Amino acid sequence: MSDPEPTRVTVRILEKEYFVACQPEERVNLLDSAAYLNRQMKEIRDTGKVMGADRIAVMAALNITNELLQLRERDSGTQAEFGNRLKTLRERVETALEKGQQLDL
Repeated sequence: MSDPEPTRVTVRILEKEYFVACQPEERVNLLDSAAYLNRQMKEIRDTGKVMGADRIAVMAALNITNELLQLRERDSGTQAEFGNRLKTLRERVETALEKGQQLDL
């Protein structure tokens, strides 16, 4: 079976329309992403410290990338913690099995 035809979606960022092609199942995510980007860019523009759409876009991209990297770092720490806890639990189970003991979890 072939993939469905891409659909054309209109997004509005800083009062300018952009037409983007995406798969139908990606439409909601695209609209959510555009709305988030628009909010970020408006926030930067409204401070009055950055002038020009291209500079505002770069600042928004840097801010969003920073958010992403922080989330990845936090997620990585959570995964490492989970891995350590799982390893400890596995070791306790193996030790209990070797000794033929009942294990309280």
